Amino acid sequence: MIEKITRTDAEWRQLLTQEQYEVTRRKGTEAPFCGMFYDHKQDGIYRCVCCDLPIFSSEHKFTSGSGWPSFFQPIDESHITYREDRSHFMRRTEITCARCDAHLGHVFDDGPRPTGLRYCINSVSLKFEPKEIQENKDE
Repeated sequence: MIEKITRTDAEWRQLLTQEQYEVTRRKGTEAPFCGMFYDHKQDGIYRCVCCDLPIFSSEHKFTSGSGWPSFFQPIDESHITYREDRSHFMRRTEITCARCDAHLGHVFDDGPRPTGLRYCINSVSLKFEPKEIQENKDE
């Protein structure tokens, strides 16, 4: 069980940029094909921008053509919460950070093997930790 992090709206606004706040706290969506991790190919870990929980690995990233970074699985299922999203006259599955409830994006069932899933994520909801930094932490 992951311990929850809760903050007031004012605290989130102070910690995040306006764009990060709009996406992660107000369930916004960044424009396609322009997020900083859309075409990102470096090895490492993608963490929640709000609470630093590891969410995705570059090992699970793939090019979906959707305009957003896409992954076929999270680092750990317990790091993601799934919620039904019926906004915009659609029925989708929203994914949020299990620790701080940050909106990350949505998951669809049109991804590649081995899972058949496509986690379509807003770049602004993530921060990246290169593999070299992880290796230095392990030493």
